[in-house]
Amino acid sequence: MTQETVTRAQLSEAVYQEVGLSRNESSDLVETVLNEISDALARGEMVKISSFGSFSVRQKGQRIGRNPKTGEEVPIMPRRVLVFRASHVLKSRINQTLAELDPPHIEVA
Repeated sequence: MTQETVTRAQLSEAVYQEVGLSRNESSDLVETVLNEISDALARGEMVKISSFGSFSVRQKGQRIGRNPKTGEEVPIMPRRVLVFRASHVLKSRINQTLAELDPPHIEVA
C-alpha cells in the first residue's frame, strides 16, 4: 500500500479535466467546496456526502493520560475532534479495489 496524498492542485486538475471549467474556475470551485465544508464543521454541523461518507465534530471530555516515557499521569483537556465515517458504498469500493490488487492466496497441499 502506498502513502500517496491527493492535493488541492490535483483535485482542481481533476475538475478541470472532467468538467471543462478553466483551471482558475476549477481551483475556485474546489476552494469554495472545501471552505463550505470547513465552515459547516466549525459551526458544529454534520457534513454528509452521499456515497462517500459523513464528517462530524465530537466533543471529548477531559481525561487523564499517561506520558509513555515517564509513566507520569497528565490531564488531557476537553476538546473537539473531527470524525469521518465512510459510507457503505465507499467501504465496498475500497475493499473491492484491494481484492483486485491483492487476490487471496490459495495454498495447494
